[in-house]
Amino acid sequence: MSGFLNSELDESLVKELCTPLPSARKVFTYLMNGLSFALSLLAFFPLASIFWQIIVKGSSSFKLEMLYQPLIDNGFANAILGTILMVCIGGLLSIPIGIMTGIFLAEFAKASQAANFVRFITSILTGVPSIVVGMFAYGVVVLTTKEFSALAGGFALSVLMLPVIALTTEEALKLIPSDQRLASAALGGTRLQTILRVVITAAVPAITTGISLAVARAAGETAPLIFTALFSQNWSDNLLSPTASLPVLIFNLYNNPDPEIGQLVWTASLILLSLALFFSLFSRLITKKGQKRVKLKKIVSQTEYEHE
Repeated sequence: MSGFLNSELDESLVKELCTPLPSARKVFTYLMNGLSFALSLLAFFPLASIFWQIIVKGSSSFKLEMLYQPLIDNGFANAILGTILMVCIGGLLSIPIGIMTGIFLAEFAKASQAANFVRFITSILTGVPSIVVGMFAYGVVVLTTKEFSALAGGFALSVLMLPVIALTTEEALKLIPSDQRLASAALGGTRLQTILRVVITAAVPAITTGISLAVARAAGETAPLIFTALFSQNWSDNLLSPTASLPVLIFNLYNNPDPEIGQLVWTASLILLSLALFFSLFSRLITKKGQKRVKLKKIVSQTEYEHE
């Protein structure tokens, strides 16, 4: 009797699955898809127009010597180097701490009170205005060292990057299925081995995306660097001296009443946009190479196991 009922149930399910959708349902689906596409296209137009303006107006006054001459010689090289330097300092300070915070929130603490407190503070940090972060870095580093410096600017950028990296790392680790953790434990892997070799390896692309977003945000910040790194017309002597940066350079050029100098704002913006794009593409390339190596190791180990 139960077999007969099950066969009837299976036939009804197959019949229901094979029945085409009603016409009204199809029309609604097409309308929603068309509306989503139209809204996405509408949101893309302002972004594309900004990029087009920067590329057209920035390339018109671009000269190759701008890439290797300092501002005092009508170039941007010292500002480019200063931006890269301070972003790297910010990354060295924030990326390890941010990733470890994300691991703590996603794997160890989860729903504990400590995790909720850390998550709450991190969420607040994402909404703190950058000028407030600049004032904080000024009080912590500049007043301590008595100098505006690249180190102070990198510290300010690290504070801005940290919450973005921590939250994206947590969300990336949460997306990894629990079955992978259980499979690793079943094969004798410890919790630390599972996290380092299985969970983080699978979440590397998403973590890299979060780091790229944090770097792109830090590279375009102006207010924190005005409070911390200040500016310099020439090459900086060391990490504890005022350092030029592209965002502050754009700010200074924009406030200049000379139209010819104001035109250089577009060129500096083009270089800054190219730097952000370079950081993003470079991180993606490194991630893909790392994934290929992991896949190759798995194939080699599987082949060795089959031969044995």
